[in-house]
Amino acid sequence: MRNLNRRTFIKQSGVLATGFALPFSFNPFIENKRMKDRKQFDVIIIGGSYAGLATAMALGRALRNVLIIDSGKPCNRQTPHSHNFLTQDGKTPREISILAKQQVLAYNTITFFDGFATKGLKTSNGFEIQTESGDKFTAAKLVLATGIKDIMPEIAGFSECWGISVLHCPYCHGYEVKNEITGILGNGEYGFEFSKLISNWTKDLTLFTNGTSTLTDEQKSELEKHSIEIVEKEIKEMEHLNGQLKNIIFKDRSKQTVKAIYTRLPFKQNCTVAEQLRCELTEDGYIKIDAFQKTTTKDVYACGDNTTRMRTVANAVGMGTLTGMTVNKELVDERFK
Repeated sequence: MRNLNRRTFIKQSGVLATGFALPFSFNPFIENKRMKDRKQFDVIIIGGSYAGLATAMALGRALRNVLIIDSGKPCNRQTPHSHNFLTQDGKTPREISILAKQQVLAYNTITFFDGFATKGLKTSNGFEIQTESGDKFTAAKLVLATGIKDIMPEIAGFSECWGISVLHCPYCHGYEVKNEITGILGNGEYGFEFSKLISNWTKDLTLFTNGTSTLTDEQKSELEKHSIEIVEKEIKEMEHLNGQLKNIIFKDRSKQTVKAIYTRLPFKQNCTVAEQLRCELTEDGYIKIDAFQKTTTKDVYACGDNTTRMRTVANAVGMGTLTGMTVNKELVDERFK
């Protein structure tokens, strides 16, 4: 498996067409019935949002016994609509998740457990995962689709606007606020590059550095040339109505009208199991993976927001599908050894 390129992997996995079918009608009690007495699985997936569900679907279609452990708190739960995902453009994240879960649980080898994974141990046969409630489950392979936790700045109103009018991605949300009065919350190289990008969606753009600018003279000149204002005042509050920005209020009590803000937040891994199992992280804090979603710990895989800055539904689904294919191929290979 380690020496396969993607083309060879796809050929050997038998993937000649894409498309998933819903084979059975969804029974809302099916997950509870399946949980009874079962503690051992082929694969445990921690995280039941888009990446985790896509992994499970690929494995369910490969007849694998799979457990999904999920606490039901996705990072985009406050976001009103999801975009840039074919066939689902404009749907709410909840709508997409509900339908996805119904379709995944239609495969009768997939089980869902409502809980939060707190401990992960390597065993002689794979892994033991313990949840907050004390339940323990084991599997030969482990997939981390655990997402990340954004760290909010100490600005009043910020968290209430996050995902609604304070945004992280123009490809996900930029069309809906095109040509609006828009701001960038950032500084230095990041603030400069993000301002350049967002100028594609609006010409009414201000860079808020929230304190003394660290832009170079050349960067300042370039932004000014493109009519991008630079404001260095410290921000006290984001005035809003139900998450929709109205004004930025500065510490000097002045204010500035703005309809949308883009920024990139610091984060931490949402679950400590990766750390417990000694999976390496990148310099940016993401779980380090190879081209087939393998972490640096044998038999542990990762996919979704915990591995990449590209936080989109479409990307999470794609990564999850590849993860499921990879895990199944390795289980098959091990059976032939």
